[in-house]
Amino acid sequence: MKLYRAKTALDGVRRLAALSEEDKQGCIDAYRFFQRMQAGEETETEDETKAVAAYYKVLNNMLSIFDIEKLYIPPQLDETQGLYGNQLLCEQAVLEGLNLSRPAESHLLDMGCGRGRISHYFATLTGGQVSGYNIDPDQVGNARDWAAQCQMSDRLHFQVGNHHEPLDYPSETFEGCFSFQAVWPFFKKAELDAHAAEMFRVLKPGARYSCSEYLLSPHFDWSNDAHVALHRLFLPTLAATQSMYPADVCAALERAGFSIISSAPSQSPAWPLCEQKRDLILAGRRVIRLLEAARILPPWVEESLELLQRGGQAWTDAEKAKIADLNWRIVAEKPSV
Repeated sequence: MKLYRAKTALDGVRRLAALSEEDKQGCIDAYRFFQRMQAGEETETEDETKAVAAYYKVLNNMLSIFDIEKLYIPPQLDETQGLYGNQLLCEQAVLEGLNLSRPAESHLLDMGCGRGRISHYFATLTGGQVSGYNIDPDQVGNARDWAAQCQMSDRLHFQVGNHHEPLDYPSETFEGCFSFQAVWPFFKKAELDAHAAEMFRVLKPGARYSCSEYLLSPHFDWSNDAHVALHRLFLPTLAATQSMYPADVCAALERAGFSIISSAPSQSPAWPLCEQKRDLILAGRRVIRLLEAARILPPWVEESLELLQRGGQAWTDAEKAKIADLNWRIVAEKPSV
């Protein structure tokens, strides 16, 4: 695992160094776009989607350097484990929520699959198949390469896809679907119903949706200036565009036909792991400054990390205040025929 992490970090540095000027400027423009959104600028969903794709194209490589290849921070369920160990524990809990009766015969849908590492883990645990889609072609290509390297291309299937469009799968295809901080942060409230209906359509009767997702806690108050100030700082760092309450998501799922099995806050906070990564990034920035001085990496990498850390601290403050939750848990079931 240490060798894999070292190789992933080195690959991330190489990919950042090889990015085109267009990609680099696209990432910077996307972050500024997110900041303007949080300042109150009215934006269109199509433009938001383009900004997310441009940002993630760079962010996935940047965070892979710091061992956040799966692009999410889990709850710290076990203090003796680091980020990766706690990711596995979180993923096991989400898989358990799917309540699969015949895991080896299952076909699951990973919504917002990133580089496909969670899909790989689920397929390994179940012995079944997993399909995934993601808005970033760079990550989808990486997922396909990883599946081929693991000789699991027959059980792992990845494609480019967009939450805001109809899901490109036949009706009643899957025994379950899941997501990790990849779905609800990208929808306006009025858009929730359409996606919930698509989830309902592609699931077989009796199948479940299970997630660990960023949502505002019921304690978040839009009339509280301190809450809003923190939200304005942390949301671009999460590469998110919107913030929903659990009640908003659950209501949309119920309108689509789901029964809510559970909706609950994270079992433990993520901020201790966020702070661990903050310290790692601080150390890594020293190396990055040397690489920038040697003109191996461009100066914008250091600037981007500064923005990430500033937003990350705002997130830590928000989670400590219990006004937001990176890993709110929802399990919803499509009724059996």
